[in-house]
Amino acid sequence: MPALIKTEFSGKIVWLGRVPDREAALRSQPTETAQATFAGLDGEDHGGLTRASCSRVVTQYPKGTEIRNTRQICIVSAEEMAEVAAAIGVEAFNPEWCGAGVVIEGIPDFTHIPPSSRLQSESGATLTVDMENQPCHLPAPVIDTDAPGHGKGFKAAAKDKRGVTAWVEREGVLKLGDTVTLHVPAQRGWQPNG
Repeated sequence: MPALIKTEFSGKIVWLGRVPDREAALRSQPTETAQATFAGLDGEDHGGLTRASCSRVVTQYPKGTEIRNTRQICIVSAEEMAEVAAAIGVEAFNPEWCGAGVVIEGIPDFTHIPPSSRLQSESGATLTVDMENQPCHLPAPVIDTDAPGHGKGFKAAAKDKRGVTAWVEREGVLKLGDTVTLHVPAQRGWQPNG
């Protein structure tokens, strides 16, 4: 019996990018194709098989502990980013502003797809969802560079719309226009008191 269920939901890759040096800037640089390797997207500074732990996992590890990198790729929804754009008062949200690696159009409630879901592209490249990507303040100055005064509202506007982080389970090429199919874990939601 499969542990993952192929759903009827699929989306289209409408934008690809990579952050070449996150210390210099969070801004992604757009690209038409991306080689997904076990270490993440080729040329992406968030990549690597391991990473130093950060504030997101401080209850599990002291900051700076070497851990498995399940945050190789930031994936956001075109529809949710349009909602964020409206909330912060800009015409369109530029995925470069939040360091996005992949923008997908067509999967509803994208930020809340279950952890361990798979997004499988036509090439077979498969991205495993770690969890919801929590909004933070880091995109604000990037947004303000292009749309002065609009960055301060990002964190609140992006709540429940910030997309997911993911890691590469199967290598392959991702291309603009590719279809990705959503596969979800074959288990019920956790009910600790039920």
